[in-house]
Amino acid sequence: MIESLLVANRGEIARRVIRTARRLGVRTIAVYSEADADLPFVTEADEAVLIGPASVAQSYRNVEALLAAAKTTGAQAVHPGYGFLSENAEFARAVEAAGLIWVGPSPEAISAMGDKINARNLMAAAGVPVAPGTTDPAASVDAAVSAAAEIGYPVMVKAAAGGGGMGMGVAVDEAALRTEYDKVRAFAERMFGDGAVLIERYFPRVRHVEVQILGLADGTVVALGERECSVQRRNQKLAEESPSPAVSPELRARLLAAAVRAGEAVGYRNAGTVECLLEPATGEFFFLEMNTRLQVEHPVTELVYGVDLVEEQLRVASGLPPAFDPAALAPRGHAIELRINAEDPKRFLPGPGAVTTWVEPAGEGVRVDSGYAAGTTVTPFYDSLMAKLVVYGDDRAQALERARAAVAAFEIVGPKQNLPFFAELLDNAEFRSGDYDTGIVARMR
Repeated sequence: MIESLLVANRGEIARRVIRTARRLGVRTIAVYSEADADLPFVTEADEAVLIGPASVAQSYRNVEALLAAAKTTGAQAVHPGYGFLSENAEFARAVEAAGLIWVGPSPEAISAMGDKINARNLMAAAGVPVAPGTTDPAASVDAAVSAAAEIGYPVMVKAAAGGGGMGMGVAVDEAALRTEYDKVRAFAERMFGDGAVLIERYFPRVRHVEVQILGLADGTVVALGERECSVQRRNQKLAEESPSPAVSPELRARLLAAAVRAGEAVGYRNAGTVECLLEPATGEFFFLEMNTRLQVEHPVTELVYGVDLVEEQLRVASGLPPAFDPAALAPRGHAIELRINAEDPKRFLPGPGAVTTWVEPAGEGVRVDSGYAAGTTVTPFYDSLMAKLVVYGDDRAQALERARAAVAAFEIVGPKQNLPFFAELLDNAEFRSGDYDTGIVARMR
């Protein structure tokens, strides 16, 4: 097992990684910006290194500062968490070039899946279903219009280098496409340094279902079930659950088999997620993208499958076999995750601030992965995620009731927070029925 680990991240996910590493006897090194000096993850690590000011470019995306921290502390490995540099192939290469162990997939796999068009083409060649779309970037707005005429409206305009729901727009006709193309291209150039645009069929009523995969040290790729991620605002996930209420045993078998093929196609190692769009009416699903990292919503899989995914990441990176029997994988019970964000519960606009009260719910089946506590401050410099409230039950009905009680018991005073939205969601008839899609939040508003 790796003996020392630098956690190249912050907040909730840094605490999450540190918790498992400590249990395994792995020495942990946290890195933090000046804005995060008072957060719990800094003191919970065995060692902590200040790497720069609040700006992500000068701190959590500063490759030189991260590698210097690893060198001065004698770290053996680097865990990137999610976000920041977690899907940056050049960072992974730099880590390995420095003689360190990268806790993630190979830089080649990250690169292959980082470009949506290349990923689509690779998946199609591997026999994974993909939605109708372009096999090359739409080099001009006229090329996009020609592609859309062939695919059929409505279409999704997507940044080829994007991820996490960023850099996307929907066009219902040519006029809208011309507007969206320019917007997405400009956004992609600004955010990703790559203005390549993909045109893909848009499905108005669709569910977002993803499969957790794990590439083992021996080269085997296994799938640990699916997660339902259709509760979204602005293409950003708010709540997830596992198993998906929309997935039958037959569909699950097809989804998991396709996800394994996707991983095998790129020689995948470590934890990753194959994201799909599911048409509820037909049971057809299409590859959306592969996230080459640990997902925010990984706890629901952990609870349903009884697996610690961070431990498995560390075991793969150490060349060790898994701590579970891949042949015995089977879902038990039901888990729901709610992303507690520092944002207005109606318009979902960020609302940072000092935390004066922080009381987490407890009880059977309740888990809270948090990045904050009373006396800390949610700053405007980073993502608004404060905590993940995760509940588990013997079935979905019990999980829903435990979630309602946990939301009512969670007390946060200071920054704005979206707990009232989750109280509304958990009482929503459409959500409670399990028959919902990616438009549910818009319909609630």
